[in-house]
Amino acid sequence: MRYIASILASAMSLAAPLAAATAAPAAIKIAVFPFELEDFSAGAASIPPDEIDREQLRLATEEARRLIAQSGRYLLVDVGAVNEPTAKAGKLRDCDGCDAKIAAGLGADQSMIAIVSRITRTEYAVTYKIRDARSGALVDVKQTDLRMGANVAWSRGARWLIERRLLE
Repeated sequence: MRYIASILASAMSLAAPLAAATAAPAAIKIAVFPFELEDFSAGAASIPPDEIDREQLRLATEEARRLIAQSGRYLLVDVGAVNEPTAKAGKLRDCDGCDAKIAAGLGADQSMIAIVSRITRTEYAVTYKIRDARSGALVDVKQTDLRMGANVAWSRGARWLIERRLLE
């Protein structure tokens, strides 16, 4: 009986490093900033973003965060307390990667910004940009080719992009 126990103990000690080597990689800590609107439509000069646009951006952000968190590949870092003026103004897309520095300050490994580009009042595209928080280098950039629907479809575009590009 002792002989069998010693054989099992030896086998288990040999299997432990193998199990550790095949374990899933640690989740990447990612700061997902609120979606931003970039309006290229003909009406942009005369029709500023309104409450409906802001609500649809919020819903698209929530959908993206939900899918990213559910994947298990990422761990969301809270960006709610960020006081950076560029972030508060919804202009991270224009700051040449400052989102990475903000994310690093929050303890994230990566940052993600997403832009809804309004082409017309019924056509849009959604783009995300992920940066390494330490170096600021772009890790991934993807855009939808979904150009259909008004602002109520932005979260659908975000879902398509996250599911079929980021998490695929």
